[in-house]
Amino acid sequence: MTSTLRTDVLRIESTPDPLGGTLPILHGIPRQTGAGVGVDAEMRRNLAYGAPHTLLPYTRQGGYDRVRAERELACVVLENEILTATFLPSLGGRLWSLVHRPSGRELLHRNRIFQPANLALRDAWLAGGVEWNLGTTGHWPLTCEPLHAARLAAPDGTPVLRMYAFERLRRLVLRMDTWLPVGSPVLYVHIAVHNPSPTETPVYWWSNIAVPEHPGVRVLGPADHAFHCDYVSDLRRVPFPRVEGADRSYPGRVLRAADYFLDIPDGERRWIAALDETGSGLVQTSTGRLRGRKLFCWGTATGGRHWQEWLSGPDSAYLEIQAGLARTQLEHLPLPAGATWSWTEAYGLLRADPESVHGSWGTARSAAGEALDAMVPPVELELADALAAEFGEPEELLVQGCGWAALEIEAGALAASPLLPFGKPAAVQEPWRQLLGTGALPVCDPPAEPVTGAHWRALLEDSAGDWHALYHLGLLRLADGERVAAREAFERSIAAQISPWALRALAFLAPDRQEAADLMVSAHQLGDDLLELTIETLEALLRAERPAQALALIEELPPVQREHGRIRLAEANAAHTSGDDDRVRRLLTEGIQVDNMREGEVSLDTLWLAVHPARPVPPQYDFRMADG
Repeated sequence: MTSTLRTDVLRIESTPDPLGGTLPILHGIPRQTGAGVGVDAEMRRNLAYGAPHTLLPYTRQGGYDRVRAERELACVVLENEILTATFLPSLGGRLWSLVHRPSGRELLHRNRIFQPANLALRDAWLAGGVEWNLGTTGHWPLTCEPLHAARLAAPDGTPVLRMYAFERLRRLVLRMDTWLPVGSPVLYVHIAVHNPSPTETPVYWWSNIAVPEHPGVRVLGPADHAFHCDYVSDLRRVPFPRVEGADRSYPGRVLRAADYFLDIPDGERRWIAALDETGSGLVQTSTGRLRGRKLFCWGTATGGRHWQEWLSGPDSAYLEIQAGLARTQLEHLPLPAGATWSWTEAYGLLRADPESVHGSWGTARSAAGEALDAMVPPVELELADALAAEFGEPEELLVQGCGWAALEIEAGALAASPLLPFGKPAAVQEPWRQLLGTGALPVCDPPAEPVTGAHWRALLEDSAGDWHALYHLGLLRLADGERVAAREAFERSIAAQISPWALRALAFLAPDRQEAADLMVSAHQLGDDLLELTIETLEALLRAERPAQALALIEELPPVQREHGRIRLAEANAAHTSGDDDRVRRLLTEGIQVDNMREGEVSLDTLWLAVHPARPVPPQYDFRMADG
């Protein structure tokens, strides 16, 4: 058999695709300051470095529900006689499935459903497969966006799938080449991240690998210590696998959700594996650039089990093994101006002696490491890494991604390359093309989708005069961390013409909760048909301890908004704050389903316990990850 590449369709029970929102994400991520025992000086520097001021230029990605029907998703399949790899270029390039053909075994957690949930930086996220994360701490902004995808060939004729994108938060160019040589027991994935900027840029990468979980699965890696954090404690270095008297290398036996970042000593080969009772399972290894390895589990308590079902349906428990540039996901690293960092990863079925795999930690990790060296000697991985440098131009475009890279090429901020044909800008980029061509940004209502970058800011600093251009100037200043200058631009936008967009931005920058609530109420009066804005306004009123006003606003909403899960949750919280717990109990009895429940959010269980202190939290309201 030869190695092949084909396009196909994946039939799956699915919601519609999540939708891009109108409101830009104004907040960033918090700087990491919680570092406990064993965190060294290098890690402390990385923890304090690189947190973005905002998540601009991205907007939220939501609008999904939990109503599913069968649909087809376009996919690209790589196959040789040993492995079949299925990719979803339209969903961040995710590796959805990796099947070991001789045994018919699925090596990944292949989700039976397509069900977005609020775990990503922009909200919508999917469980399962291998997700590629570039940008900043969290599931990356393009996890539910299309990447460009193309077919090309290695020098020996082996087909190669290339997926590539321009990540707009960090303004980095991503290129992923994947291939399955004839007879290879592993799938190769070569990653290259390029910084086209004239300045250093913080970089973050983690390959997020979901695999099936059950009590007999053991996660192995070449480390005797790990950096541990959960939802109640700071990052600290602990012995691994025995933590607090229990063996944490068996995630299916762990009660609470937790992260364990393996502290792999210098000079050790980089790998991680999840092996079952037979001593077999998925292994991931890489060249040395990809330094970190991590184990994540949801835990076996009620909250963790509920999250698993929420994301994947019943009887579909999974855990995650991950690989990243830094030792932990709380760190960022400095990528120099003009630099490209690259590495090669390999994925396949590892088989080791089961008695050794489930013996002492030292015996288990040695057995797995020796089996990996026999399956993929380190020199073969280095040769694959060198081979990727010889891959040339695409022969056929398979999937067209978004037009933002093409816009940046027109603006002169990104160099065109035949290796990465980004196509042409689309309609959503047209306002910014007009700014390039005429020196004026046309007025759009709702506003044009945001951009970031010094060149765009320079153009608007020189030309902004109407409310729309001034609003975008404020966003650009805010993205640069200049809050005072951003506020001045938003105030000028309001002076030119009042708009809900600039009022909302001023509310974000308001010095106190009362002013923020007043501004959000004013914004909502101008944009009361926008659900996102309604929810934010109610949240602002509740933060300002104005429940009566929140309830009055809810009473005026049309039924379609009032029945939304977030609105019902806001109504229950406002009623509780007002002392009307009978109303809260009625709402809980009728049912409050928040389709975009955030990871780590405890609003529903907290509300239940507030009005039912002597009764256990029902499973449908229990999303606790610390002690649920």
